[in-house]
Amino acid sequence: MRADRVFAYGATVGLLGDLLLGDPRRGHPVAVFGRAAGAVERVMWRDHRGWGALHTVVCAGGAAALGAVAARAVRRSPAASVALTGAATWAVVGGTSLAREARLIGRTLQAGDVEAARERLPHLCGRDPQALDADGIARAVVESVAENTSDAVVGALVWGAVAGVPGLLGFRAVNTLDAMVGHKSPRYRRFGWASARLDDLAGWPGARLTAVLATLAGDDPRGAVRAWRRDARRHPSPNAGPVEASFAGALGVRLGGTLSYGGRVEHRPVLNTEGRAVVRDDIERAVRLSRRVGLLALGAGVAGRLLTRGRVR
Repeated sequence: MRADRVFAYGATVGLLGDLLLGDPRRGHPVAVFGRAAGAVERVMWRDHRGWGALHTVVCAGGAAALGAVAARAVRRSPAASVALTGAATWAVVGGTSLAREARLIGRTLQAGDVEAARERLPHLCGRDPQALDADGIARAVVESVAENTSDAVVGALVWGAVAGVPGLLGFRAVNTLDAMVGHKSPRYRRFGWASARLDDLAGWPGARLTAVLATLAGDDPRGAVRAWRRDARRHPSPNAGPVEASFAGALGVRLGGTLSYGGRVEHRPVLNTEGRAVVRDDIERAVRLSRRVGLLALGAGVAGRLLTRGRVR
């Protein structure tokens, strides 16, 4: 069976599996990888960029290599190849869990229980929840939905279309490493540098595709394009900028501004300044937009593979 059809069938099965089943409560493959990467870090950690780069190569390269070995082992069986691609897609795509967490916080806010929403917010993003009121929590959720649509759905599908199972596993490994060691804390400023830069590189195509699809699928395409072109480059992240700006324009809301991470206050530029402030109902609108973007990304990935017409060897 041609590689384009393997990806088309497998990725569709995997995305449907995520939509129907979501993530397992225990033993998630990404969590298993995180524990393994943590064990490697304990052995290799040095306050040095070179050691951090080696850690990145071992962990992300190991994940991609595992995918390559598995794909080679089943290459003579079309059914097994499709099943492996489906399982890998399900393992790395997190759209349903993202939507579930966002909606849970949204329902909590709708019930007027801001304190419960603050307690739940760390399950979705790393903001300091105690500094946020109800609308601030809603803005944090919308921003997280936008960014994670790229990281947890579109980016994975892009690399799956490009490189099959190794691409799926490798991208998710890079993204997970960035979350683990890619932040600018004293411990990881040097050690996590390579993971952060590799994540920026790997996330670049998915972020731009997410922005394009949010523009096409949103309520205000012109507003999305305007916000993307004007505001994306002002964001400190080269990939979150286009995604959050296009979501802001598509939803007609303002994102960005002052936020706090780990006690550190950041004053980020406002995205889509002519939009209105985020309110609780915008969480559901953002989730629906994320869903549409994910399905369009699957279609784009499948179309891209069909055009290349690669073959399984």
